[in-house]
Amino acid sequence: MATSLSFVEYVCEQIHDIGEIRYRKMFGEYMVYVNDKPIILICDDTVFVKKLDSISSMMNHASIGYPYKGAKEHYILDIDNVNLAKEVITKLENVTPLPKKKNKK
Repeated sequence: MATSLSFVEYVCEQIHDIGEIRYRKMFGEYMVYVNDKPIILICDDTVFVKKLDSISSMMNHASIGYPYKGAKEHYILDIDNVNLAKEVITKLENVTPLPKKKNKK
C-alpha cells in the first residue's frame, strides 16, 4: 500500500512552523525535508524517523518498525502528538547534515 498524498500534506501541516518543509516522492513513498535535510520517511501512511541516540529518551515509548524491506529499524513517530513531533523533528534537524551535492557528469 503506497502512501496517500493527503497524508503527506497532513504531516507537513502538523510541522509547518518548524522550518522550511518540502517533500519528495521516492519509489511510491515520500521523504520530508526540513530546511533541506531529510528528516521524515513516510511509508504506507506511517511516519518514520531514524533511531538516533539524540532522540532515544523522547521516543522510549514509540513503536519501532521498518519503512521498507531491507531498511534499518526506525522509530514510528506519532504525528498527531504535535508537540512531541515538533520536538523530535527539531532535534533531528539539528544533528542531520545537509545532503552532499552530486556532481553532474
